[in-house]
Amino acid sequence: MINVNDFRTGVTIEVEGQPYQVVEFQHVKPGKGAAFVRAKLKNLETGGTVERTFRGGEKVPKAHLDRRGMQYLYNDGDGYVFMDNENYEQTTITKEQIGDGIKWLLENMEIQVLLYKNRIIGIELPNFVELEVIDTEPGIKGDTATGATKNATLETGAVIQVPLFVNTGDRVRVDTRISQYMERV
Repeated sequence: MINVNDFRTGVTIEVEGQPYQVVEFQHVKPGKGAAFVRAKLKNLETGGTVERTFRGGEKVPKAHLDRRGMQYLYNDGDGYVFMDNENYEQTTITKEQIGDGIKWLLENMEIQVLLYKNRIIGIELPNFVELEVIDTEPGIKGDTATGATKNATLETGAVIQVPLFVNTGDRVRVDTRISQYMERV
């Protein structure tokens, strides 16, 4: 059990038998009445978000998520095949379970698979990935001081905004949490 006063961003709790992650929280102490905690929660199975209000000091069950290291092997048409790093068993994960992470997946990439009560509910990607730019407009010499950006298609098919000096064939580091260009590698 976890006290709602101890909420932090990223904490996982169980509400009505479903695993939720705290996205935002706010402690409120009105002038009249008891204190309460307003929280924005993300359902880890469906991906939906809800807002809930808890009484101050209320206790809620903590959702215990297991993380298992796996390696992405290939897409078989029906799903994405991963190999467990401990016992070498192969597991197929659906596109819905992976979510937006699909656009950053490269073969042989090491990821963390999230399990809740032995059910796969999603994956955790590395915070940063290095990918090759396969298509973008050519950069123009001297066009680096404006801070302008252009579209670039990466080897995984993802399209991101990059500075004008990035060219086709360059390798770039991308922050997978916010889908944003970080630097040229």
